[in-house]
Amino acid sequence: MFGEGTLFGDVGFWYVGFSHHDFNLPPSAYARFMGISCEFLDSVAVLTWNDGENRVNLDSLGRLNALLDELEQSSGQLAVVLTGVGKFFSNGLDLERFANSPTEFADTLTALHRTVGRILIFPAYTVAAINGHCFAAGALLSCAFDYRVMREDRGYWCMNEAEIGLALDEKLWRILTNRLPRATAIAAATTARRYGGGSAREAGVVEAVAPGDNVIADALAYAAHYVGLDRSILSAHKRLAHGDTARFLGFSA
Repeated sequence: MFGEGTLFGDVGFWYVGFSHHDFNLPPSAYARFMGISCEFLDSVAVLTWNDGENRVNLDSLGRLNALLDELEQSSGQLAVVLTGVGKFFSNGLDLERFANSPTEFADTLTALHRTVGRILIFPAYTVAAINGHCFAAGALLSCAFDYRVMREDRGYWCMNEAEIGLALDEKLWRILTNRLPRATAIAAATTARRYGGGSAREAGVVEAVAPGDNVIADALAYAAHYVGLDRSILSAHKRLAHGDTARFLGFSA
């Protein structure tokens, strides 16, 4: 369907309205900096988030959802990998930006809830390739994926809200408990523990670890194994597994 190395068409440098899943994310002057690109390697769509610390805000979520729109509307075999660049998978909410736009904080949480709900039941197998630090909202986003592989020698997965004075709401807590063992979710939320690759795998935060830069290669290999799944059946089974959570998070297709 898509040749190796084919670059996905540009979706625009600001918010693109979602014809099918209307997230109502407004445009802003920041949007052109929210760099998430998509490249196809055979039938695996590799979404690469390359915006420094990869902070979560309306623009980064808007760009991610615009790409998911394109992927969902495609036909044929598909699996999806999301990764970052350098030291960060995602360093959480864009708190510095919210200081200048406090009303955006609540809107971003709503968009995060719905984006996680969407990925949970996305009609293709999804893999998070956690290349570096994965904190707070970034950690929650990683919980949306069917499979997580984390670099074992660099980076932490951490829910640090108890350290920085931001309380989880019921929907954010649901994201954790939907994916993680309950004891791990409680420990993560109440201790702000920083899980390295090995401890993250032992605690059930991720399914696998990889040495050095192999995290991307391992994620691609794992995703490629599942590109041939029947997407409609996969979607139906994901709804059985996660549909209640997706609806609770405010997403329904």
